[in-house]
Amino acid sequence: MFLNRQPLLILVISFILGIFFQDHFSLAQNSVYFILIFLMLISGLHFLKNQLVFKLKNGFLITLFFGLGISFHFYNSLNEEKFNLKTNETIVFKVSKKLNSNEKYKKYEVRAQVREKSFDAVLSVVRDQKELDFNHYYRAKAYVVQPKSPEHDFQFDYSKYLHRKNIDYQCFINGEISSATRSDLSFSEKIKQNRLEILQQINDSEMNFRSREFLKGIILADRTEIDSETVQDFNRSGLVHFLAISGTHIVVIFGMFYFLMMRFSPVQFKKYAIVISLIFIWIFGVFIGFGNSVVRSCIMISVYFIYVLLQRKPDLLHSVGLSAMIILVIDTQQIFDVGFQLSFLAVLGIYWLNQPILKYFPRQDHYFKKLIYNTVSISIAAQLATLPLVLYYFHQFSLISILANFFIVPFSELIIIFSFLMTALIGFNLDFEIFNLIYDFVIQYLLKIIHWFAGFDSVFFENIPLNLTEVFALFAVVFFLRFVLEEFNLKNSSNLSLTIFTFLIIRITFNLIEYQKDEFLVHHYKKETVFSVKKGDRVEFWLNSEQEKSKILQYVINPYQSSRRIKNVELKHIPASAKMVIFNGKSFPLESP
Repeated sequence: MFLNRQPLLILVISFILGIFFQDHFSLAQNSVYFILIFLMLISGLHFLKNQLVFKLKNGFLITLFFGLGISFHFYNSLNEEKFNLKTNETIVFKVSKKLNSNEKYKKYEVRAQVREKSFDAVLSVVRDQKELDFNHYYRAKAYVVQPKSPEHDFQFDYSKYLHRKNIDYQCFINGEISSATRSDLSFSEKIKQNRLEILQQINDSEMNFRSREFLKGIILADRTEIDSETVQDFNRSGLVHFLAISGTHIVVIFGMFYFLMMRFSPVQFKKYAIVISLIFIWIFGVFIGFGNSVVRSCIMISVYFIYVLLQRKPDLLHSVGLSAMIILVIDTQQIFDVGFQLSFLAVLGIYWLNQPILKYFPRQDHYFKKLIYNTVSISIAAQLATLPLVLYYFHQFSLISILANFFIVPFSELIIIFSFLMTALIGFNLDFEIFNLIYDFVIQYLLKIIHWFAGFDSVFFENIPLNLTEVFALFAVVFFLRFVLEEFNLKNSSNLSLTIFTFLIIRITFNLIEYQKDEFLVHHYKKETVFSVKKGDRVEFWLNSEQEKSKILQYVINPYQSSRRIKNVELKHIPASAKMVIFNGKSFPLESP
């Protein structure tokens, strides 16, 4: 049985299913207590020497971890008690984390206090405000609101996203902020402050703005100030994984530490090179904030080399299962994080598809060829495995991404090493102008190439509709693709063809169901009111001004188009003199633009 060969992976899947079950049904406390008692009884059965119990051992284990998933998620979902706050409050707060900025505000996660009540919040301050840090407590008058659920089902639920992070408030500050130096920084806050100081040192370097932001993103996992055009280029070219800290970065940095230890350390330290290198990557992981992909990569590399040190055959799936279990036991809400899902799917995709894909490349009779072909095949395998979820969450895909990854990814190791060395030099105040010039030139040229790839609009597809049923059907296609790549025969090709045909039938069915529906909706974005009239696969959007057109397109029209499987969208404008819209006998007043 597969459970006997990959016990941890199966038990993690059971644990995850338990989390989803509790999240969907929201069992009450008494029900969870009953489940815990039941789990204790199951655990006790393992001590009985009974043939029937022995035969049912695997089923008991799966049930045990399913119940543990329910229980852990119940306790992880117990948020702090909400309380009523005035719209305008004077808050005292400290920074927990810096978030992505926009054109108007800098954003932070903060721990705030109003009178005797403490709460977590997302804080927005105007962009010209001085950068906030971890060294100070702050005090300011803030506009406090609770994020609302979206009007319609196709819109991103920001309030639910924040609630999963135990955040129930948003604060906006436009006035002065007073500060007082802290004397109670925790160890983690001291690390965050040191990281922030290095980020500020990078800001003060002589490099181009985009090169600085690229350096901060690729090594220190800080993409909070990257301009929207650069982000769009990475998204449209399918290279956004290159900018995000991932397993590739951790492996390259581990390899660099290991090389330096073997090459330059005293003889007595060389036998500890693996252990010391592992310690270094854990220190690095803590320093950059311990994101999901970083934790996963650090655990997997550690488990892999522990197997090596113990002279046992490394097991990738065991490493994946162990890292997932550790993260989810600490915080079950992480399973709903898109980065978590894509990170682990990418690894499973590499495990499932890399070797079958690699056999179609030319013979790897040279180290450089092996490096290039392995890098490209790993990238293709990860892209194929994550494609269903990418389409489900982002509804876009570019065919140019395959070509872009083929040309860019093989050089990723050099870029990562160069970026790491630049960060180290700047961190130690060794800011050499010649290195800045070389790095700036390389990154500027790289960004121009990525921008060129992103410009192929004819092969960029957006607003692709995909629901969960179609996602699972696509995963079945990816599953059977391996067997065709390994051996192309009638059986394997028939299985793959059948899964593709099943996917198409499912897709056509959902399309036909949606095309039977007509719909009239009223949408609101800031002060704008937008009306949509859907008939079959066509929709008309009526706008009452041009002021927020690009944002309305991004946050209203595009999500609606992918949700309702719309083929044709037409934008129309309501006359400026109109005061209301009447549809089917109902009147809808217009907000003043």
